[in-house]
Amino acid sequence: MKITYIDHSGFLVESRDCCYIFDYYKGELPLLDKKKEVVVFCSHFHKDHFNPKIFEILDDMGVAYQAVLAKDIRKRNHRSDIKITYVYHDKTYDLDKGTQIHTLLSNDSGVAFIVRTQEGTIYHAGDLNDWYWDGEPEADNQRLTQAYRAEIKKIKGMHFDAAFVPLDPRQGDHYADGILYFLEHIDCNAVFPMHYWNDASVIQRFITEYPQYKSRIKNTECIRGEIL
Repeated sequence: MKITYIDHSGFLVESRDCCYIFDYYKGELPLLDKKKEVVVFCSHFHKDHFNPKIFEILDDMGVAYQAVLAKDIRKRNHRSDIKITYVYHDKTYDLDKGTQIHTLLSNDSGVAFIVRTQEGTIYHAGDLNDWYWDGEPEADNQRLTQAYRAEIKKIKGMHFDAAFVPLDPRQGDHYADGILYFLEHIDCNAVFPMHYWNDASVIQRFITEYPQYKSRIKNTECIRGEIL
């Protein structure tokens, strides 16, 4: 698989037969192979995860594509001329080319994606994260933490070749709570921080504070066609 970072939580994953685009928000896509099937994933309706412009970009490229959209996008998407699978949490869906999707329930909105391909398994968190916010009621923070951990425990024992996981500097001292829990409990070859709002310094901060994970954490900003 070849992985290219687009922007924010957006990634392109290319296999021999397919191109998978996750949570396009903004940024430039490389030219895509017109012989490959393209699948657009959108984890939820928030504008930094779902931008309908992605369909215009793909139309301009002249590639064939389909979309896998969280159910909360249904009322906000009006395209009827493309194949769309609206997904619910804790469900499994089979696509062409041997691609299988399983979903988790986000503790913010929508779903997280587990995508099994012929070349490996991918995890994209969407906005599933340990969202601890200073100044919010402790009961709310605890509820979000418990919900996050409950979802991650569902995939304990699985192996992932690549995972895209939030590392959000807006959370202050709690910026790494979610990714730490993921690293401690999930077997994954390469973890790509995302959702860091253009503050890439948070990646180096994490590696400096938690050097034991240096071999598994990738500098997302440098991912322009990395092959796993």
